[in-house]
This record gives sequence, C-alpha cells and structure tokens, in this order.
Amino acid sequence: MATKIYIVYYSTWGHVATLAEEIKKGAESVPGAEVTIWLVPETLPEDVLGKMHAAPWREDHSVITARQLAEADGILFGFPTRFGMMAAQMKAFFDSTGGLWQEQSLAGKPAGVFFTTGTQGGGQETTALTAVTQLTHHGMLFVPVGYTHGAGMFAMDEVKGGSPYGAGTFAGADGSRVPSDAELALAAHQGKYFAGIAKKFKAV
Repeated sequence: MATKIYIVYYSTWGHVATLAEEIKKGAESVPGAEVTIWLVPETLPEDVLGKMHAAPWREDHSVITARQLAEADGILFGFPTRFGMMAAQMKAFFDSTGGLWQEQSLAGKPAGVFFTTGTQGGGQETTALTAVTQLTHHGMLFVPVGYTHGAGMFAMDEVKGGSPYGAGTFAGADGSRVPSDAELALAAHQGKYFAGIAKKFKAV
C-alpha cells in the first residue's frame, strides 16, 4: 500500500517551489512513496504581487484545501520567512485547519518543514522553530532532518541555507539568488529521509 507524502508550500519568488521539487525527487526514491506537491491559496491581490515581482504560480501544482491534508500519511510544509516566522499565506492556511484540529484528523501524522530566507540572519532556524507550534496543536509528529545528511552539513566553505530543522535556501534581499547545489542536495535528502520515516509509521 502506497505511503502518501504531501509537499505543501507557498513561494513568492520560486525558491521554495524549487526546494519542493527537489524534495519530491528524494521522497520518490523511497519504494512505495506516492508524492504530490500542493500550493496553499494566495492571499494577496495580483497588483500587489506584480509590484513585488513575484514569480508566476506553477500550473502543475494544484491548490490544496485544508480538508485534503487528512488524506496524507506524512506532510512537509515549505514557506518563505517573514520577520523570522512563516509567511502570512501559510499561516492563513494553517488558520483554516480548525475543523481538522477539532477532529484531530492530523494527530500522529509525521510532518516536517523547509524554508527560505532573504539573508543569513533572516530566520533559518526561527522560521522552522516557530512553525512547530502549528504542528504541535494538531498533534503531528515533527520530523527534523537533524544531521543525517552527514559531513556536508558541517562544511564551512560556502554560504548555504538549511539547518537540522529542515532544508533551506537564501533568496537574497531582492530574490535574485538561486538555490545552490548543496542546498538542493539537502532538500533531496530530506525528502528521502522523511518518506522513509513516514513509511515506517504507516507500517505500524
């Protein structure tokens, strides 16, 4: 029986979308994993997005409803940071999950996070840490990547995003930086690692 992994994200300039695709590749390498990427609804009007030079939405990624979360065996949430916390679009989506919380439909499901920040001091850890409160209230089981990616996580030879909390990248203050090979490698690893954990939980 397939292990359903949902990758649910919001992306302003496309960086989180890029990480989501890499995470999907890693998760799909686990036998029996069925992986779907979803977008959360946008909350900003088109004219504002235009002024922000936001990237076009990925047409191959469907918009998810809160109710659909209950279908997954494990969920990875991805989002950019806003002042050290998840972007308002993702928070609005979590705010719409009250019915699932009341039913405890997500309790016991493994969950993880990945993220992007504008700068090195922009919240690579606090963005993930503050997101854990959302998972906690749903009774979800937070699965951090830890240091399971090995020696690459200790390397100091380049600037790179990500942390033991999950995969990450830096967008740059103007969104011009693209995810590095090291950041993409951590994202793929997180996908594989998380799918393996979710598969074990489903087998219990």
